[in-house]
Amino acid sequence: MNFEAHLAPYAARSAASRGRRFSEAAPASRSEFQRDRDRIIHSTAFRRLEYKTQVFVNHEGDLFRTRLTHSIEVAQIARSIARNLRLNEDLVEAISLAHDLGHTPFGHAGQDALNACMKDYGGFEHNLQSLRVVDELEEHYGAFDGLNLMFETREGILKHCSLSNAAKLGDIGRRFIERKQPSLEAQLANLADEIAYNNHDIDDGLRSGLITTTQLDEVDFYARHRSEVARAYPGITGRRAIHETIRRMINALAVDLIQTSQSHIRDAGVQSIDEVRNAEPLITFSREMRGEALQLKRFLRENLYHHYLVNRMTSKARRIIRELFDAFMQEPRLLPPDYQIPGNEHAQARKVADYIAGMTDRYAMREHRRLFFIDES
Repeated sequence: MNFEAHLAPYAARSAASRGRRFSEAAPASRSEFQRDRDRIIHSTAFRRLEYKTQVFVNHEGDLFRTRLTHSIEVAQIARSIARNLRLNEDLVEAISLAHDLGHTPFGHAGQDALNACMKDYGGFEHNLQSLRVVDELEEHYGAFDGLNLMFETREGILKHCSLSNAAKLGDIGRRFIERKQPSLEAQLANLADEIAYNNHDIDDGLRSGLITTTQLDEVDFYARHRSEVARAYPGITGRRAIHETIRRMINALAVDLIQTSQSHIRDAGVQSIDEVRNAEPLITFSREMRGEALQLKRFLRENLYHHYLVNRMTSKARRIIRELFDAFMQEPRLLPPDYQIPGNEHAQARKVADYIAGMTDRYAMREHRRLFFIDES
């Protein structure tokens, strides 16, 4: 059965894929990229995303987004746009669901702290860790480590990578050195991620009370859509008004991305994924929309991500990560046996990073209490 007959010539196809690291028989009832998506959903790392921070730490409220709900929202936005562009929806969904698998507990504060701890041992990049999760750390199959995903799924997961690390990764890192592009599906998943977190962080920020609609009215993009909602539904207030405004913002970004990308693809005349790799980025916003999205991003950075109450939590998060790392490096026998590597400091540091990065927020806090408080066991 041909699951991909409807795709545009420039879309990724299973038959033209660079394949898996370990050979497997083709699936009988689904495409190769459907199989990737299914393996990701059933992975241990995917389940852990339920208790990993987006902006607000898990215990701060039940209604705030987590890495899991964020990943699902990214996948929904990405699939919708992919369908309009006749791209491979299964591939773009797989990339979207897997893009945060390597994230540490406590969001970007945890990542920054772990990177600082790993400074003398090769550093820590969450995109590289996501690839490490699907290539090595998951333990579900008897024939190989990891999930043995398709090359195109793996390259989409690795959306950023330092040149020094890229040089160690072989084929999957070569595009960073040669300055080539990944598939259009990978480019799309990256921007769907941006659409999701910018707009949904507004929702969480308003729900928390750390930002207000009055402050947001200073952002032209938000104010314009809020005014549209007020005209369409006179007297609308509260959560209903917020949701109406945010969904219109998401729609405006998605429509602009579709139309601009269609124009770029048409002008570039690409007819295969190889031509896509040799072209400039083709999945982009218009210049005007990019400016509006940047204004929104700056607002969130200044008013939400750097709010003093968020800073208090991220300060504690950094301390937890740093103290866990130092304790495990000083005494590796505190680690589970599978994470102990006697006599090899660099390898031990990477295993400590794997252990910490795999923790949920609440598990990291519990481990910290067990190690540093005498009344915890």
